[in-house]
Amino acid sequence: MKIAIQGELGAFSHEACRRNFPRAKVVPCAVSSEVFEALESGRVDAALIPIENTLAGPVVVHYDLLLEHDFYVNAEFRLRIEHQLLAVPGTKFGEIREVLSHPVALDQCRKFFAKNKKVRSVSFYDTAGAARHVMEEGKHEQAAIASRVAGEVYGAEVLQSNLEDDAQNFTRFVLVERRARANKDANKVSVAVGLPNKPGMLFKALSVFALREIDLTKIESRPVRGRPWEYAFFLDFMQTDKKAAENALRHLEEIAQFVKVLGRYRSAE
Repeated sequence: MKIAIQGELGAFSHEACRRNFPRAKVVPCAVSSEVFEALESGRVDAALIPIENTLAGPVVVHYDLLLEHDFYVNAEFRLRIEHQLLAVPGTKFGEIREVLSHPVALDQCRKFFAKNKKVRSVSFYDTAGAARHVMEEGKHEQAAIASRVAGEVYGAEVLQSNLEDDAQNFTRFVLVERRARANKDANKVSVAVGLPNKPGMLFKALSVFALREIDLTKIESRPVRGRPWEYAFFLDFMQTDKKAAENALRHLEEIAQFVKVLGRYRSAE
């Protein structure tokens, strides 16, 4: 099985893929659009993409791409994000003067930089890419913040572990495929909804779930391209009662401009 990820080998997407699909061949892609192009062309069988982080929030580009393409979310996974300080083997911590990583990772390690005033944070395009760059440069005054997997992939030494400020740092990943899987254990549904710009429309849309006591676990809005000031709403809800869930979707279709089911899958533990 070939699975596309956004980022270099050693990125947290790679770690999530390795944990959940240990036998899969990981295909790294530079940008998110390339991930979806690889899936559309058949170059890969699936894509594993981050959809939201408990600290940084939603990965909005992936919401846009899910709406744009006719793919399906068939599974979700959660990964505890643990930031490691990686350096060239033999480096001593006192030698480090700058630490490279993705801006989001740097922002999640503020306490580390506040404690170590002599160490400068440097933004880089990717956590794993930062680890690779540090190893290629071979400088003892440089280090990277990345995953433990990145250290293994590029041969870096872990100088410090768990640099993140908040231990409750998780990323939710979804498995995207060209076709929907028949999943009898599915208890969660993701949909995209377009609503007309009229008074009370969002209230009416949400009421189809509230009236049936359906647990709405996520709501996100994104602007609709080509239609200024119009928005698509992305909703996740629990399907504990399948009949109630189907009735809610039919009710929603009566008042919405469009309802696109993105996937039915088993909620991550």
